[in-house]
Formats: sequence, structure tokens, C-alpha cells
Amino acid sequence: MSKRPDAPAARRNRVPILEVLRDELSNSRSVLEIGSGTGQHAVYFAATLDQLTWQTSDRVFNHSGINAWIDFSDLDNVLPPLDIDVLMTIEVEGEYDAIFSSNTTHIMGMVAVRRMFALAGRTLPVEGIFCLYGPFNIEGTFTSESNKSFDRSLRAENPEMGIRDLEVLDDIANAINLERVRLYAMPANNMIAVWQKQGG
Repeated sequence: MSKRPDAPAARRNRVPILEVLRDELSNSRSVLEIGSGTGQHAVYFAATLDQLTWQTSDRVFNHSGINAWIDFSDLDNVLPPLDIDVLMTIEVEGEYDAIFSSNTTHIMGMVAVRRMFALAGRTLPVEGIFCLYGPFNIEGTFTSESNKSFDRSLRAENPEMGIRDLEVLDDIANAINLERVRLYAMPANNMIAVWQKQGG
């Protein structure tokens, strides 16, 4: 059995995220997680939100860790990861009424960010929701000094990475019929933004 990877941030933020998802996903039955990472979020959320089928996904190199957490959890409502690379994936297997992603947009280049939103727009049905957790700027301004420092460190590592402006994400979303309907302030200067697929 593969070793279960451990991300301390996933352990720290899982409780407040769950409190938001408990409400946001109360009417959902099938959720696609884009970028499941270690797999810790998937099994933690699915254990409580047991009305959901939670479909994990990531690039192949993270699959063994995700599967290790799924095996350890012994949950029957968490599915093995799909191979999703937002730069390459056009369509996703299965039908989902919600999509969740955590801490992804600031480690992607903007091309990948746009393609993740496009994938969400193609995958969701009308009234389906996309919940995105992470740090965001508001009106081009960092919400804290720690986020400003974090952004500087990301860009030093890779100039394509960085904390995204929420209004830029809204523009990307609006172009594909996703409208932001809610925004939650979270601990450690993070947020959860929720976009909903519109008809037409």
C-alpha cells in the first residue's frame, strides 16, 4: 500500500471549509474535485457529506497518494482519481452537479486558470455550482501583508504563479455563463468563492 501523503494546510483548513460545503453542497449528489492533491480533503469531506459521491481527480503523479487515503478511509462514496490536467482535459467522465477546487489558481498559470474555469463551465449543468477555495485579491489589492509576501514567494519560484484578482476570475467565469453568487471569508486570509451555472 502506498504511503499516505500529509499536507499540514489540508489538516488546518478542512474544518472551516467543511462548514461552508455543508451548506453549499446540501442539494448536490455528485461532486467533482479538480486537483485533489493529497486526497485528504476528499475523504474528510465525504465522510461527513455522505449524501455525496465525491469524485477525486488530479494529474497521474498524485494518484497513488489519493488512492492511499481512499483505501485508508474505507468510504464507498469517494471514487478513485480521474486523470485531469486542466491544460489537456476537454471533457470529464460522469455527471456532476457541483465542482470543488482548493488552492489551485495561485499555483497555475493564467492559461491553466482559464481552462479550469472552461472545464467547469462545460461540465456543470444549469444551476450547478463551482466552489473555489484559496487566497484572492479584491479590486487588485492584497487582503493582507501575509498574502502579499506569499504572492512574492510564488512569483519568485515561478513568474506564472501568483494570487489572482477575484474580479479577473469573475470576468473569466461570466464569459462562460458562470456567475458569482456567494463569497465567504475564511481563516488565514483565504476565501471560498461560489459561481453558479446560468441558463441560456
